[in-house]
Amino acid sequence: MNWYLYALKKYAVFSGRAQRQEYWYFFLINLVITLALGVVDHLLQTPGVEEGTGMLGGIYSLAVLLPSLAVGARRLHDIGRSGWWMLLVLVPILGFIVLVIFFVQDGQPGENEYGLNPKEDPGMGRISV
Repeated sequence: MNWYLYALKKYAVFSGRAQRQEYWYFFLINLVITLALGVVDHLLQTPGVEEGTGMLGGIYSLAVLLPSLAVGARRLHDIGRSGWWMLLVLVPILGFIVLVIFFVQDGQPGENEYGLNPKEDPGMGRISV
């Protein structure tokens, strides 16, 4: 849960690097919350549930859109790629597959043009939220 809160704390920070752990924990907890809100939307029959996204899920999705893009861009920075590669999500199926392959890769060792390796940065070992 700390990684999720850590990513939210860096709400719109697109600079720097995010290690795999930060990205995937954020993704996992985000997915669980989205599914739970989908169930609640369905049970409460909130507006929009017939179209696939209920009101609670829609509000949550909008609230985490920017942090999701930011942590994704920082994750791409960790492997030495520009955050603009996030636009691949707009390419149906293939773009999603390429991004997943990028996101599972280990970060570049040492420093790259986006900053220090978060695994090697002593401040990253202690997550404070």
